[in-house]
Amino acid sequence: MIRRPKPTDSESDLLQEQQRFLSSGGQSAVNIVRRPDKRRGAKADGDGEEPQESQRDVVTIPDLPDELPTLTPAPPKKSRFKKERVRFEDEDAEELLDRHDTHISAVLSRIVERDTSAVPVSFPTFTSTAFPKVLHRSTAEKQATAPGGRKSIFARQIAAQNAKAGGGDAKNDLNSTPQGFRASPAVPGAAFGPLLVSGQGLGPDSAVETLRIHQENQTRLQNMSQSEIVEEQKKLLAQLDPRLVDFVRSRKAQQASSSGQPPLQREACPEQTIPEGKSAEDHSTEPELDTQEVTMDADEEDETAPEVQPPINEEEMPVKPQKEWLHMDKLEPEKLEWMRDLPAPRRQSTKKAMQARFDFSGTVIPPTEDLPTHLGLHHHGEEPELAGYSLHELFLLSRSQLTQQRSLALNTLAHILSKARAGVYSCTLKGSVLASLLDAGLLFLLRFSLDDSVEGVMSAAVHALRALLVSPEDEECLDSMFSWLMGMAAFPLLPSTQDEEDEEDEGLDESMKETAQEKELRKPDHDVARADVIKGLLKMQLLQRLRYILEVVRPAPRVVLDVLEILIRVARHSTSAATQVLDCPRLMETVMSEFLPCSWAPPTSPAPPSLYGLPVSTAMKLLRVLASAGRHTCARILNSLGGRERLSRLLAAEPSELLLEPGEAICCSTEALRLWAVAASYGQACNLYTDLYPVLVKTLQAAHKPSAPSEPLLVLEHHRVQALLVLLTQVTHTAGCHQELQSGLLNSQGTESLPPPPVMWSHVTGLQATLIGLLKGCVRALDDPSQKSSTLALLPAYLIYMGAFYSQLRVQNSFQPVQCLLELESLTLEVLLPLISHQAVRSITESLRSSSVICKPVLSTPGPEVVPSLPGLGCFRLKANHSLAGPGSPLPLYTALFYLLDILTTIHRGLTKQFSSLLLSDAVLLYLKSCVGAMPSVSHTSAWLLRHEHHLLYLILRLARRLVPVDPEVAKNAPLFHQVALALLSWLLPGSEYLAHELLSTMIFHHELFPEGGSGGPEAASLAELKLQEKSTPPSGLGPLLRDSLSHLPSIRGCYLTHLAHLEPAVLSSRDRHLGRNPWLSSQLLPELTGPSLPSDWSFLPLISLYERTGVSEDGGLRAGSLPVGSLQSVTHCLQWLLLLENWREQALKPVAPVAKLARLACVFLCSSDLFLERPVQELTWALFRRLTGPTSLQALDLGTPPPGLASFHDLYSALLAQFEAVSFGDPLFGCFVLLPLQRRYSTTMKLAVFGEHVGILRSLGVSLQQLPIALENFTSPPEDSLPLLRLYFRALVTGALRRSWCPVLYVVAVAHLNAFIFSQDEVPQEVEVSRRSLLRKTYYLTDEVLRSHLLLYRLPQQHNQLGFTVYEQLPPLRACRLHTVAGTGESNDEDR
Repeated sequence: MIRRPKPTDSESDLLQEQQRFLSSGGQSAVNIVRRPDKRRGAKADGDGEEPQESQRDVVTIPDLPDELPTLTPAPPKKSRFKKERVRFEDEDAEELLDRHDTHISAVLSRIVERDTSAVPVSFPTFTSTAFPKVLHRSTAEKQATAPGGRKSIFARQIAAQNAKAGGGDAKNDLNSTPQGFRASPAVPGAAFGPLLVSGQGLGPDSAVETLRIHQENQTRLQNMSQSEIVEEQKKLLAQLDPRLVDFVRSRKAQQASSSGQPPLQREACPEQTIPEGKSAEDHSTEPELDTQEVTMDADEEDETAPEVQPPINEEEMPVKPQKEWLHMDKLEPEKLEWMRDLPAPRRQSTKKAMQARFDFSGTVIPPTEDLPTHLGLHHHGEEPELAGYSLHELFLLSRSQLTQQRSLALNTLAHILSKARAGVYSCTLKGSVLASLLDAGLLFLLRFSLDDSVEGVMSAAVHALRALLVSPEDEECLDSMFSWLMGMAAFPLLPSTQDEEDEEDEGLDESMKETAQEKELRKPDHDVARADVIKGLLKMQLLQRLRYILEVVRPAPRVVLDVLEILIRVARHSTSAATQVLDCPRLMETVMSEFLPCSWAPPTSPAPPSLYGLPVSTAMKLLRVLASAGRHTCARILNSLGGRERLSRLLAAEPSELLLEPGEAICCSTEALRLWAVAASYGQACNLYTDLYPVLVKTLQAAHKPSAPSEPLLVLEHHRVQALLVLLTQVTHTAGCHQELQSGLLNSQGTESLPPPPVMWSHVTGLQATLIGLLKGCVRALDDPSQKSSTLALLPAYLIYMGAFYSQLRVQNSFQPVQCLLELESLTLEVLLPLISHQAVRSITESLRSSSVICKPVLSTPGPEVVPSLPGLGCFRLKANHSLAGPGSPLPLYTALFYLLDILTTIHRGLTKQFSSLLLSDAVLLYLKSCVGAMPSVSHTSAWLLRHEHHLLYLILRLARRLVPVDPEVAKNAPLFHQVALALLSWLLPGSEYLAHELLSTMIFHHELFPEGGSGGPEAASLAELKLQEKSTPPSGLGPLLRDSLSHLPSIRGCYLTHLAHLEPAVLSSRDRHLGRNPWLSSQLLPELTGPSLPSDWSFLPLISLYERTGVSEDGGLRAGSLPVGSLQSVTHCLQWLLLLENWREQALKPVAPVAKLARLACVFLCSSDLFLERPVQELTWALFRRLTGPTSLQALDLGTPPPGLASFHDLYSALLAQFEAVSFGDPLFGCFVLLPLQRRYSTTMKLAVFGEHVGILRSLGVSLQQLPIALENFTSPPEDSLPLLRLYFRALVTGALRRSWCPVLYVVAVAHLNAFIFSQDEVPQEVEVSRRSLLRKTYYLTDEVLRSHLLLYRLPQQHNQLGFTVYEQLPPLRACRLHTVAGTGESNDEDR
């Protein structure tokens, strides 16, 4: 038999085998047919013609194309072995083509059939049964399984028939096996065969060939010694891929476990591939690695590792498989493991975080809790013993093909979202659940689920979307704040915008840049949703889908309410979102016709099965929120959508007559009153006031009817009365503007002007007596404990109405001063003073500080579940503290009370002193002191309460300003009131610009709030500064500067009001809201919340604005050649105000970092070439600089922090150096600003800039040691360790660029650092040591004896010394020894040269 070629055979071996084959005369396996070449014509037609030597043997196939077919559009395949092929330049191209011919003809050839003429043919036997015979399943189990593995029933039947027909073939085949290839029992492992070599691809004799290869391997292993085997094994393991090694070992383990040999017998057998010496080593190490790895995981996760259970057997199965069952003949234990009882949950031993699991209600299931399986919380996940579903598993279920699984997953996600919004998981889970879900694509999942054709899945998606967007606590707080002073105004729930400059727009003109709307349209949905959830949903056509659900699907009541609440949340986002809700085709028409009909049939049950055709209070609330977005939106609702008719229909009758469930009827009436109040705040729908006046008066008179405190509808009734009082307040404001608008219309002379409202002042004057009587009844009702809480809830609305009435009364032509003053005196004596002194009000006063958001910075910070792309109010945190926004909150009552007192004291100043006790109460003073040092953060979670608290503080300060001149006791606290006013000015939010303007105009620069100026304050300040006053002290001193600044307070006020003139439009809009000028009001949505209205460094505003107009430009020059007119006065007033604040109101500048103060003061030098040389500017800047460089302030000065508005302080310092070099004229003040950043503790880059790029300024930097207000030790200690800077110091000294007569401060600094460096004995790297020795040697050989002695004999800095430092009379022995050692050697160094 011909031997199979081996990879190790050489070419001579192959030729010998070929010769042996040809001499044997055997038949080849392939016949080669010569195909004539048609291109050669007749010469190639003969079959017997001998081929020429140059012709090649070509295997051809008939009808085979000569060219390869085109395989496009399939991409070309890249060969991994192409780079490994080696080609030589002298290689024959034809031979290379023959060797690598990949044409299809190289594979296929002419098919030649085998000669079967001698093979006998037998006909099938005839039978009477069907052909083929029908096979029953039961008979298939009795037939022997073929040895080839698992086969079909038909294949097993054929194999059984063949075994019966030719039973002796296998025996004959076995006997015909050559003797040399039989398995010998003497060879170890021969009986089992190879474990890795399968024989695939070795031809028909693969089994024999495989066995022979295995025997060769066994023989070679037996001939090797133990050391050789171990060495070869290490080589193999080092060369092979670790994954391949793992695969080989797993293959060996599988075959060993699948063999039928008993375990004891397998152990007795010798190793198949590993000899004895090797098996003891390997088998003792390999399993230990795996066990150690598993144990490590178990130690990290569990205290007790789970016991490995044996595979399940047939007896443990609850249902025994029958033989007749198809494909159940083989037991598969791994697939039946789920039928076992679940193992007990493992107890966690470490603090390693685990994946959170939830039940169907959204509750977190602890990993150690063992729950019963009938709850349905166990499933076939990665951890089947743990109950509950993870977020990942819920996401998978939500995309299931089964409707029930999709609904279950979405409902569970809805519960999880609701609990997450309520802050339930804040103490249980790590991280934010909402943020994780949104990052995972929850928004798109819910949007896709809304399009589901199954109503149950769609309803679950609506419920989950409502849980994501809507916070019931936020809505409840906003509704309760509606009756507060200006409570209907709210901030839009817009995410904080981060301006990202588009690189594509850089360098383009403003006309060519894309607008924000164009950029928004160009963004993909994912990017929009990641920045703003509401915008992303609107871009994904959410409104159109919700309209389809309401109009076509007509879902259950819960889904309808969820859709309406989602629309309310969308409307609260912004004016643009509210406009999109109104513009959505047929959406609002469906809401108005289906859920706010003008006529309806009474519901048959308290919980009707459908809300269609019935008034829904949530739909009316949607109209109210949409109307708050703007006056034009409100007009569309009232006129185009029929809102006016709905108001008349719901308010003309009592709630008990609306044929609705009692609670829903009261809610509908309340929301209708609130919608009307919003419309009246724009001056709209006031004609309904005259039509419904009797109904309103009747409702008002019945407000205080006796009722039990436990009555379930009492709270709803109080909300209805509060909404009615808010409506009357807005109508009163609108009626008060009628006279002004009427006169404006008459004087317009044809120009466009606002029309006067239909309600006049005479229409509302009749309500005053009724409301005063009701207010007196409220004060008397405070003595009744059963009515105390309800009375306190209604009092703010009554007080606000009285304030609105008298604020509008004083501007009417019918105003009678004497009668009004008598009424106010009566109101004060009978109502206000008893109310202030009542115990119930005093108890609320005590909680003023504890209910403050300003004094509690924890409440002003966003919670962990607040997502930036979906802002909310975070009202769930107020559950533990109901005094912030609940019924017991002092904010609404005290804001309303001080509002009324402000109006009364404005009209009747004689009543002011009667309210001093309220201002001097310990609770109010303690509250004000707590506010002075507070620094509240601004976010959506705090702004909704901060706005009202700011208004309360403003009203308290208004009363204090009137009491300071007339009450000496109140005047003692004038500094406290002024500090609160300064702090409040930097806290005021957008929409409160009018309050900021009033504070600046009346309080901030009020001379009487600076009692320090009239009681020896300036002189005391001068004495405090006496220890710092040296030659740099201005001739006039600090005291005269402060006194002069106080005398210029009116001019300083005018300066700041002028620089804040750009806020005039915002101030006018805010004024209309605060003064009740309703016809001019454009929207109840406040401006976007971007932070406080004024920056914290508003005191530096004149300096900053002057620098922006005339300061140093990018090319180094000034933007303007000369200063604008009045610039000197503006800078002087700004510096005077800063001096007053730094000395007497230092707390007001605390929010401004010291580095920001230094950067702002540097504008004095950068905005002009000679402004800093003016005498008043010099004196004031010197005083401020000394204040800034005091011991405490200098310690807090951190130049490593970039000042606001700058990339780094180094950029500012570079501009300061360039300006000093150009225009300083050696000014000491400018020089001190340059020297300040050169202290040792600051960055070396600024020192390198002075001694490297701007070394020329050393000649003009002539600040003397006595003029320097900073201790010299700050420059010389600790020793300098920057080698480049030390070399620059030495170069400047040696070259004469730095001299003591020119720059005495830096001369001392350079000498001190060089002396400490050259005589240092510290361990340093070799490079530093070489430089140290070189500098010492150079110093020793200096020709300048003065400089040489200073560098060698320097001892300590001394600022009052003539030199600036003390010197040794002679070198200490240690230094002298080092000098002799270094300078006495003959070493030469490159640095020496």
